[in-house]
Amino acid sequence: MNSEIKTPTVRVTAPSTSPDSKAKDEVLGVMDTSEALALARERSVDLILINDGEIPVCKLVEYSKWRYMKEKKAKEVKKNSKSTEVKEVKMSYKIDVGDLNVRRKNALKFLKQGNRVKLSVQFKGREQSHIDLGYKLLSEFSESEGIKEWGVMDGKPKREGRQVSVMMSVRAERVKKERELEKAEERRLKKLEKMKREEEGGEEEPEEEPKAQEEAKSIDVAELREDDEDDEEDDEMEIGAEDKVVQDLFG
Repeated sequence: MNSEIKTPTVRVTAPSTSPDSKAKDEVLGVMDTSEALALARERSVDLILINDGEIPVCKLVEYSKWRYMKEKKAKEVKKNSKSTEVKEVKMSYKIDVGDLNVRRKNALKFLKQGNRVKLSVQFKGREQSHIDLGYKLLSEFSESEGIKEWGVMDGKPKREGRQVSVMMSVRAERVKKERELEKAEERRLKKLEKMKREEEGGEEEPEEEPKAQEEAKSIDVAELREDDEDDEEDDEMEIGAEDKVVQDLFG
């Protein structure tokens, strides 16, 4: 990125100015790396290496915006290319607090990844006489902090041989909220970009020099007036002195 690009020439692209969000990038062509860096500074963006080929492909774009869009695209690709997996979290009805917190942490991680989670409480031998504790544990687990915000049980817990289990899916409203947060972040970045363009293209603040000149001018005028008054007083004193000399001579 930027000065880290050492090749003498690069092929430069820039985001399209078309209102169509699906429009392809604008191709600016092959140019010297120094010229591309100067263009990046002129546009107040970064020169980012996209493809390190024989002639590297670089893009003129703000790094923060480029990184956000890259991560968003990666998430979409991952979401569309991989079907939802089922992750299982197993536990005993006698599980201690520390291990239970670990199971909650794992279940929450799986839900945030968009996976369904199978919660299972296992029993051995005579432990099956406490099967009711399994139902209670699953109910409390699904309502624990974090889990209840992200997941919802697909029906009621049921017995499967020596275990009690239930499936949990990601809450639809949580998925909706995450999408809204992503859109809000996009709007925030666009707003920042717009504000930056307005600041760069806005009028410069008026300099203080004219005001200082006016103050200096006022001071000069005042000094001139004082000088004129002093000159008039000197003239009057000289005239008075001449009259006295004439009177002394011709008395």
